[in-house]
Amino acid sequence: MDAMGRTTPPTLTGLTTYLLSRTGKAARGALAARLARRGLRLWHMAVLAALADFGPHAQRELSTRLGIDPSDVVKVVDELAAPGYVERSRDPADRRRVRVALTPSGRAALAELNDAAQEVGGAVLAPLDAREQATLHALLSRVYAGIEESSTP
Repeated sequence: MDAMGRTTPPTLTGLTTYLLSRTGKAARGALAARLARRGLRLWHMAVLAALADFGPHAQRELSTRLGIDPSDVVKVVDELAAPGYVERSRDPADRRRVRVALTPSGRAALAELNDAAQEVGGAVLAPLDAREQATLHALLSRVYAGIEESSTP
């Protein structure tokens, strides 16, 4: 029985996919709450991370890279441009395209968000020691790579 008086059926806790899903949901919820305190959502962090890791992008390329609907990318970029985290400019190679680039304040915001994500991860993974956390990360990285590989056309 858990702290709320609920008992999860052993049939479910015996499924690794169930445990991954529930753990992911808890971690995502905790991170979303931390981001919300800053007026941001996970998609904001994803766009900032993509720009930091891969450089300026056309809005449509961000949509493809992150799997976000193009109209949603426009909204997320608008929300990030308002506080000055990103800036838009016309692509010199194709003036019809809008390029989005990370600003220094966007890079600083991303660093803060990464710190928050690390804190959430530390709390979620607290039952594991450092070596076990590293092992879990390595195993999940392999699983994720397999998913990415199988979803590539």
